[in-house]
Amino acid sequence: MSYEPIFALFCQRVKESIQSGTFAKLTLAKTIGDTEIKNIYFRLVLNEDNTFSISLTTRYKTEEIESIHTLDEALMVLGTYIKNPFLTALLFTTDNDLTFKVNKKNAGSIIEQPPTFKNASPVMIEMIEKGIV
Repeated sequence: MSYEPIFALFCQRVKESIQSGTFAKLTLAKTIGDTEIKNIYFRLVLNEDNTFSISLTTRYKTEEIESIHTLDEALMVLGTYIKNPFLTALLFTTDNDLTFKVNKKNAGSIIEQPPTFKNASPVMIEMIEKGIV
């Protein structure tokens, strides 16, 4: 069984957390072996025209690179890093924490746990206040 359908479900949950105003944080972690890339952070950014974008900060051993994307583009970029080299994606919301994992047999799973964060991200809160979501 391939992990792609489960990752698509995970991406849907990311979108739902933004639409419902519960998004706190998203990160890719747990690489396969010792890699140059260490993690990727997914952050909401409020634009001047009261829309939002996604900032992807890719942390390497020696530098960080930030890129700005639409929500769909950012999720597509994250998908290219699953199993290359990341095995885990962590979504933190005010409702729950979701951990997407890929195992050695290429199967994906989502584990739901109680929330780590009591509050949504500051940008998420600002988006709610401005009626963007």
